[in-house]
Parts: sequence; C-alpha cells; structure tokens
Amino acid sequence: MTDTIVLGGGCFWCTEAVFQRLRGVVRVVSGYSGGHVKNPTYKEVCTGETGHAECVQVEYDPEQISLREILEVFFHTHDPTTLNRQGNDVGTQYRSVIFYATEEQKKTAEQMIEALNASGEFDAPIVTTLEPFTVFYKAEDYHQNYFNLNKNSNPYCTYVIAPKLDKYEKNFAERLKK
Repeated sequence: MTDTIVLGGGCFWCTEAVFQRLRGVVRVVSGYSGGHVKNPTYKEVCTGETGHAECVQVEYDPEQISLREILEVFFHTHDPTTLNRQGNDVGTQYRSVIFYATEEQKKTAEQMIEALNASGEFDAPIVTTLEPFTVFYKAEDYHQNYFNLNKNSNPYCTYVIAPKLDKYEKNFAERLKK
C-alpha cells in the first residue's frame, strides 16, 4: 500500500528530478494544484493568475520511507524561506507549499516547520504554506520526466537542475535509489 503527498517547491522539473531518485518513492507526477481554474494549462499557470502552484504528486511506500523523511528532503532541496520565488522563478506558481490530504500530514508538516524554525538551520523563517489538498491536475506530457529526457539538451537542466541534483545526491546519498 502506498501514500501520496503533493508538494510545490518551485519549478516542478527540479522537484520531480529530486523525488524520482529517492528510495521508497514509487511514482512522481508533475502538475498543478491549489488554484481556481479547472484543467489549467502550463501557459495559464505561468501567468500566475490561476492560483495554481507547479507541484509534484509523490507516491511513496511508507514501509520504506516516512512522510517526515519525504518532507526533510523537500525542505532541504529548495529554499522554503523565500515567498513566491525559487531562484529566478518568481510568482505564486513557484510558491513553497505542502498540499495536505489528511490531518496527520498537516500535523507532521507543522511540527517539522516548527522544529526547523527553532533550530536556526535556515537564515530566515520558513514561509512554506500548508494548504488543504483539493485536486491535482497532471501537467502536459512533455513536462513528465523532464530532466531525465532533456538533461543534455536544455540549458535550464544543465545550469539549474543538474547542480541541484549533485548537491542533493551528496547530502542524501544513503537515501537514494540504487
């Protein structure tokens, strides 16, 4: 049996690539959540006017990895202290957000944010929002598995995603898929 959590940490190409490599993750789907337009397109979401965040739906095996471990990776592979921004990507569609489906998911996320803020690990308070999950819209097919299919042909993959993955793979080596 698997569990699912929807996470927004900026560009979904980056977030997808991170979680695809994490042991215990069964499937990662890029998409949109948290907005007010039904079946939004990438072009619509990019305007920032639909209310959606670029996010990933992470399906995982709780016998191999806990929600807490998933969230630890989430918080340490993007900047959860910048409001509506990740690097050069700016707008509400790039917000740091956890779409919780259960009260247990919400409580775990709240406890983790509280502990991280108390630890002083980050230079500023965490601004990640916790929003109730309502619906997830799968992004267009060309956004799925994006980094793996385009790592040698897209400069964004080369200059933004690849260095992020290198850092991630060093910091979380024991949690990576073999």
